[in-house]
Amino acid sequence: MGRRKFSREFKLEAVRLVRDRGVAVAQACRDLELAESVLRRWMRELDGDPAQAFPGNGHMKPEQLEITRLRKEVARLKAERDMLKKAAAFFARDAT
Repeated sequence: MGRRKFSREFKLEAVRLVRDRGVAVAQACRDLELAESVLRRWMRELDGDPAQAFPGNGHMKPEQLEITRLRKEVARLKAERDMLKKAAAFFARDAT
């Protein structure tokens, strides 16, 4: 069985069940077939930054976007470095 994916709306409703309607975390987890740790993590994420909580696929947080951009740049720079090393070795061999 693959990993289950939940929409932002589902996560928000699950947290509202506990906070607004007074349903116990354990009961909400049984009803929604979730692990308690999952629901509690969603509650922490929503407390930390409600606007950025649950970005979903394709909607990364700004920090994650910067990390992705930097990783691509590092990969490009390594490729350039490797190409320059090969060129230097080729010309050094050709000069002798």
